Amino acid sequence: MGPFSKGRYFCLGIFLFLVFFTTCTTTKGTSSDALPDSLPSVPGTLPHFLQEPEDAYIIKSNPIKLRCRAAPALQIFFKCNGEWVHQNEHVSQEYLDENTGLKIREVMINVSRQQVEDFHGPEDYWCLCVAWSHLGTSKSRKATVRIAYLRKNFEQDPQGKEVPIKGMIVLHCRPPEGVPVAEVEWLKNEEPVSSLNDDNIDTRADHNLIINEARLSDSGNYTCLASNIVAKRRSTTATVVVFVNGGWSLWTEWSSCNVRCGRGVQKRSRTCTNPAPLNGGAFCEGMSMQKITCNALCPVDGGWEEWSEWTICSSECERQRRRACTAPAPRHGGKLCEGPGQVNENCTGGLCTQNRKLLHDVKPQSMEGTNDVALYSGLAAGVIAVAVLVVAVTLYRKNQSEYGVDVIDSSALTGGFQSFNFKTTRQGNPLLLNSSIQPDLTVGRTYSSPICFQDSMDKELFDPLPDIKVKVQSSFMVSLGVADRAEYHVKAHPETFPRGLNRDYSTMDSRKKSLLTPPAPVTPAKRELRTMGIFGNLGGRLVMPNTGVSLLVPHGAITEDTSWEMYMIINQEESSAQTDEGCEILLGPEVTYGPPGLNLSCPVAMTIAHCAEVDGGNWNIRLKRQTHDNKWEEVMSAEDETTSCYCLMESHSCHLLLDQPGSYALVGEPLTEEAIKRLKLAVFGSLGASLLEYSLRVYCVDDTPHAFQEVVAMETGRGGQLLEEPKTLLFKGNTFSLQVSIQDVPQFLWNIKPFTTCQEFSFSQVWCSNQQPLHCAFSLERYSPATTQLSCKISVRQVKGHEQILQVYTSVSESEKESIPFFTQADCTVTSQTGSKAFKIPFSIRQRICATFDTANAKGKDWQLLAQKLHIERNLSYFAKQRSPSAVILNLWEAQHQDSGDLDSLASALEEIGRIHSKSPVKSPEETNSDFP
Repeated sequence: MGPFSKGRYFCLGIFLFLVFFTTCTTTKGTSSDALPDSLPSVPGTLPHFLQEPEDAYIIKSNPIKLRCRAAPALQIFFKCNGEWVHQNEHVSQEYLDENTGLKIREVMINVSRQQVEDFHGPEDYWCLCVAWSHLGTSKSRKATVRIAYLRKNFEQDPQGKEVPIKGMIVLHCRPPEGVPVAEVEWLKNEEPVSSLNDDNIDTRADHNLIINEARLSDSGNYTCLASNIVAKRRSTTATVVVFVNGGWSLWTEWSSCNVRCGRGVQKRSRTCTNPAPLNGGAFCEGMSMQKITCNALCPVDGGWEEWSEWTICSSECERQRRRACTAPAPRHGGKLCEGPGQVNENCTGGLCTQNRKLLHDVKPQSMEGTNDVALYSGLAAGVIAVAVLVVAVTLYRKNQSEYGVDVIDSSALTGGFQSFNFKTTRQGNPLLLNSSIQPDLTVGRTYSSPICFQDSMDKELFDPLPDIKVKVQSSFMVSLGVADRAEYHVKAHPETFPRGLNRDYSTMDSRKKSLLTPPAPVTPAKRELRTMGIFGNLGGRLVMPNTGVSLLVPHGAITEDTSWEMYMIINQEESSAQTDEGCEILLGPEVTYGPPGLNLSCPVAMTIAHCAEVDGGNWNIRLKRQTHDNKWEEVMSAEDETTSCYCLMESHSCHLLLDQPGSYALVGEPLTEEAIKRLKLAVFGSLGASLLEYSLRVYCVDDTPHAFQEVVAMETGRGGQLLEEPKTLLFKGNTFSLQVSIQDVPQFLWNIKPFTTCQEFSFSQVWCSNQQPLHCAFSLERYSPATTQLSCKISVRQVKGHEQILQVYTSVSESEKESIPFFTQADCTVTSQTGSKAFKIPFSIRQRICATFDTANAKGKDWQLLAQKLHIERNLSYFAKQRSPSAVILNLWEAQHQDSGDLDSLASALEEIGRIHSKSPVKSPEETNSDFP
């Protein structure tokens, strides 16, 4: 039965029901409207809709219900999309309105999801109601029926922002497409954000969230929440950080000069607390500390003038003489003159009679007393005359030979010190796999190891100069009373070691054997680096080879007929000298010397290599010592003036004068982001598990010899080869990371594992490495065994900092790997020397220099001038408290020049002092003091 037949039957039923009220007219065969839109009106009331169908949404597969209610109504039918809904699909009920007596009819139909989906029209699925009464028909409004949905993905997610305080925050959000349109709500830390309670927040109709002036409390995680009748959708979380850039506080007042006498330092500081940086805000730019030099006026003790002439004899038989404390007068807190400023004496030789009358006014009683007075007066005058003559002759001779030829005759000075250097033909770095290839030395250089006592095992290292002797003999030494010649031998004397001491204990033979024969484990266990020696009154030197650490025991530091077994240890474990706050870093190895009960008459000189760029004032470097309870206490700052110890900072080493044995560490606190720590970069290579694999390992280690030896020890166990000269990278304290990447690998010959071409170390890993090496590996695989060469570049760069390039060009064939010995570099083996061989300055010359300069004189040529000419210009108060300031200054010079091997700088300083002496007139004490600020 077709749809048109159904329409006729339906129309017929309606006609029979309304036969007494209306006339049914039918239309031709195929019209879908089986009922007329209106019936002939008769006197009465048209239907009035009390409830019209409303727009509805189908959620999932649940049908919706449409309702109509009208009065007076004889019948109500639904019409959807222009077609009548079958009467069987209607659910109707009828009742009378008690107030009006009108008949009310209510009709309901269901609309399913399938019906809506099957409809394909120019507009949405719609339905309306048609109600009949005696007078005609009425139509309701159209109600649309739509399938509700909400897509999953937002058209625009909010993005996180970092905003300065009081800046504007705008978070954009475009919700997912949906029916009905989704409503947007903002959440902050899962709590709703409302603009009703906060005038600073604006949530607009375009769904954006605007915060007009950012506050610290506005920091948080923001989420855009979209919802309709179907579902709720959450956007990605946008983190908003409101940061505060740091601002400097006012400068403090300048501190007082940190020395009581001479040139010192004044400081003032400010803090980045106005405001303090918050939430990643920028740290204050500029210096947190300023330093200026100051000249503290040294105290001048008072001195007596010559006595005045005696006054004439008074009527009381007395005469007087006076002297003033003005030669010089006490100044700047100096001591007053000791002794009386006025002397009274009887001017008649005790011959004054009673009543204070002179002898010639009294009647003479005896002439014997007069004769005795004359005799004694003559004898006294003779003795005084002889004494004055002796003193005058002594002063004259001393004035003529006060310094001897060594200071007056500058030609004698220059002849006494001849410079000498040991140079050998450059053979290439034996660490390199292909030493014939010229490395790129334009940027970085290898280590120049500190002083190294060579024994007979290392004779080949000095070829073609196997037995160099440099004789030092001059008029200067003759003038100092040195009759014999001072000879410097390159090779150590076989009796350098104390009698009875096991030679193996104080040498590094075991270390050399371990380097030549790689052990089985991949990473060797850390061992204690220790050296020792037995020292007596002659002193000596302890050296830890290839670490930049040494200890000088001066001559006379140990009393005669006494000897001490002294040792020096480098801590190989994690150091605890750094603070927990992380502001300090370890700049060199932690060194211990002892024994604990060591009693010395003068300080020892310890040298420790460090990795800080000390120029520029960007560091606050401090020396720390470990206490008995294993805690660390600060001994001094490198810039402070103190009499407890002395610290001389050089570009790569720190020289310390220490009185107490114990464990010492050099730590640094960066004052600005421009503080620089030097890194040593090295690349090693070795074959992998299969013949086709090859591994490159790049090491980044603090630029100290000791730290680099850790790398050498690790690569010894791995069987690696050094592929390029190590280079130096300046690493800034600017919180940016270090990136290591491999470049220019021949793609047609080699394959590298994906995602490994660029690797990164965080800033804290590099900055706080604590002398421990960092490394990353690049695994390569060659496509064919015929490929025997590998060439590439390794780039090591700090983000917003410096960069270094390591050029790799090496052979990877197994045969060549086996034929080339591993680490054939010569190693220092002798680690202790005693007596004169451990010092650059001959003992006799040293004695005369100390005797000359330790004694102050009117010309100002004392130990302070010696220190000035040797460029030791700070913390002079430390030397002033020493028994022999000149000897301690020379000890410091010995520690500074242990690598050089000549006496040029000392000879030049003495020569300059000689010129000053020969050309300068005699100065008064006031002029002399002005030379030393």
